[in-house]
Amino acid sequence: MSGFHQRLLQLEPHHQQAFMAALCERLLPNYGLYAETTGQGDLHGLRVILDLVWERLAVKEARIDFDRQAEKLAELEPPLDDDSFGARRALEAVVALSALLDTLRGDALDAVLEVSRTSKGGVRAFIELTEGEEDAQRLAVLVKTHPLMEEENDFQDAVLEAVEQSPLDRDNLKALRRLGRNEGVSNLGLSLD
Repeated sequence: MSGFHQRLLQLEPHHQQAFMAALCERLLPNYGLYAETTGQGDLHGLRVILDLVWERLAVKEARIDFDRQAEKLAELEPPLDDDSFGARRALEAVVALSALLDTLRGDALDAVLEVSRTSKGGVRAFIELTEGEEDAQRLAVLVKTHPLMEEENDFQDAVLEAVEQSPLDRDNLKALRRLGRNEGVSNLGLSLD
């Protein structure tokens, strides 16, 4: 296991949740683009659930029924029979947010790793789609050195450093959320604008 993954696992659960929430923020535009282009899904519904997560991170006593939120989230998944690239990226946003909700509901020990890998997996899939490299070894090198993957790794490093170094008070959570929103640009370099 990489040093990065070990650092994620060593975080307090609250800090893991903040890390995951920031990554979910960065995945939302992918879902939004899918919803906008297909008429499937509901970006606002996803946004509301993620906003409730941030509220809970800021106010530990906040009474939020995350079981109900998980039910609502399941309804926002792209249709199972849609195997398009956009649907798979939209599904990643739902899967990441679902893993985060699982931790708020009391289970999912490796959820933080799942969310990290989900975000990186979407970037890998995008590079594979856009570069069209057949040779597996060359593709592996290409993925590793691709600017989008470098950005993804830098982004996750920055989020991890932010949650490791700071008490998660309201101001630091706001800064983390801004970092996650990444000015509306997703992990694939896409934005709703």
